[in-house]
Amino acid sequence: MGLRDVVEGTPGLRTLLDKAYRLYGRRVEVHLANTPHHIGVILDGNRRWAKATGGTTAYGHQRGADKISEFLGWCDETHVQVVTLWMLSTDNLSRPAEELVPLLGIIEDTVRGLAETRRWKVHPVGALDLLPQQTADVLKEAAQATAHIQGVTVNVAVGYGGRHEIADAVRSLLQEHAGRGTSIEELAEILDVEHIAEHLYTKGQPDPDLVIRTSGEQRLSGFLLWQSAHSEFYFCEAYWPAFRKVDFLRALRDYQLRNRRLGL
Repeated sequence: MGLRDVVEGTPGLRTLLDKAYRLYGRRVEVHLANTPHHIGVILDGNRRWAKATGGTTAYGHQRGADKISEFLGWCDETHVQVVTLWMLSTDNLSRPAEELVPLLGIIEDTVRGLAETRRWKVHPVGALDLLPQQTADVLKEAAQATAHIQGVTVNVAVGYGGRHEIADAVRSLLQEHAGRGTSIEELAEILDVEHIAEHLYTKGQPDPDLVIRTSGEQRLSGFLLWQSAHSEFYFCEAYWPAFRKVDFLRALRDYQLRNRRLGL
């Protein structure tokens, strides 16, 4: 039995620890002066959290989805402007139907819920053509319904893969210039990184200052490959459903202490 199990099994100790975390969180918040404009989050560990707590895979995904609104509230409080949430990768689309179908339903309900709050501007990030039509429609409808919202921009990365995004950007660039009558030779002469950036799913947005991955894994797995060239990375041991505000504040504190040279 680990320390976490002992704490969870002792209500008095859990209450005391919660109070200590709240106090610590307030102290960290007071000293936060330079928060990121754009945070990317790899929401990892839903299935392992479910297994560790004796729940089903679908239960783990649902608890992970429930965490999102709470997390966005923390971002509101700390003046983060853009959040990218990786909810489903292109690789995830090959999962067995008995897991994928309920997961897509949870994602649809979550995105609808985010839109219905009218607090955040929902922006789909991913290859919608690879998704079931119903899921793609929910994402498009949420984007249309919140296009006028002035709050945090929430990129919901569903059916997202970094390599796929770059391939889509290059394809879109080629199609644009073909429509203008630009030859391949002419395009090769003028092509620069900014031309590709203008065709990414996140075009017009700042690149992420901070990328957080939960569950203890220390890799990007294809998340925002182009945009994260100069991002800071923070890897947290907590599974996503168990991610707390104090974990978020620790990530911001760690970011604030970094010496960002942005490749210079």
